[in-house]
Amino acid sequence: MVRIRLRRIGLKGQPTYRIIAADKESPRDGRFLEILGVYNPRTDPATIHIKEDRVFHWVKNGALPTESVAQIFKSAGTQDRFERFKKGEAVEALTAEAAEAEVKRAAPAKTRKD
Repeated sequence: MVRIRLRRIGLKGQPTYRIIAADKESPRDGRFLEILGVYNPRTDPATIHIKEDRVFHWVKNGALPTESVAQIFKSAGTQDRFERFKKGEAVEALTAEAAEAEVKRAAPAKTRKD
């Protein structure tokens, strides 16, 4: 079974994550099928870049997002756009809407100081 989950990258104490499609049995930072996006929780607001057309492809073919990835998709609006995709909207229109939303979210992000 394929899961959409996070893969940790970055230095010690400075985590950044890739959103990936991977087999359920592979280790967290092990083998994966495709990189679907990037999530950086250290910026304020968190930086999220998602290839929504590929996410739609994987979810349509049975991949399940983990709880943390589902929360990221919900905050980015990907979950709502996927529901509209299931009802028959065109992928091109939805990805264009996602690109516009990403530009709005990409306000000057400041790195948090712990």
